[in-house]
Amino acid sequence: MPSKDCHHEVEPACALYAPAASVGIHRARTFEEEAHQVIASPQIQAALHQAAASHKHLCPRQVLGVRMGLLAAELLHLDVPQSDKRIYTFVETDGCFADGIAAATGCALGHRTLRLMDYGKVAATFVDTRTGDAFRIWPSQQCRDRAAQYAPSAPNRWRAQLDGYQVMPAAELLCVSAVELTVNLAALIGKPGVRTTCSGCGEEILNQREILRDGVPLCRACADGSYVRIQRSLFPGSDPT
Repeated sequence: MPSKDCHHEVEPACALYAPAASVGIHRARTFEEEAHQVIASPQIQAALHQAAASHKHLCPRQVLGVRMGLLAAELLHLDVPQSDKRIYTFVETDGCFADGIAAATGCALGHRTLRLMDYGKVAATFVDTRTGDAFRIWPSQQCRDRAAQYAPSAPNRWRAQLDGYQVMPAAELLCVSAVELTVNLAALIGKPGVRTTCSGCGEEILNQREILRDGVPLCRACADGSYVRIQRSLFPGSDPT
């Protein structure tokens, strides 16, 4: 596989999605114009529309996220985008890819149905929270080269990936394994409305994330060290108690 990350190649005219009236004669291309070379399924097109609208552009990694999310729904026999919290997704990198997954599945940090496992991989695991069924999905190592076969008129590799990923059969684009979680999903989800106060800093702790030391509740920063160090406090009451 080439060392250059082709998913991050920047197209000379990056597709930005803005209303024509807001940018005048030099308006950005619309989603329909951007996707004119391919005919993806209506479900893929709808999810890509959502991803492009929220991210202000469309790129190959967003397409991968959308395709993975839709394949996961098919494997789990569930409808997406979900209106409940039945699907829980672990994404192994952030950025455009995660936005594609969110658009396709409805999973989101704000809904507490999306969690980042920062492995730096374009991969995700989708879990049915009722049955425990789970599938990990990632791109085929050959998908970049295969994309050109499905977008022969693309002017460059970036565009071939953008167009080809939308129409490639899932079996050629993606790899998938049935998996079993090694983490406690119920503990990650926690219980709504449960809260406590850290005995160290006095701040509130949600979602059962406290750590008990000798029966005393502590936040993870007080128990194991924080990712920040206080230099100075700006407002009254900002100093740790």
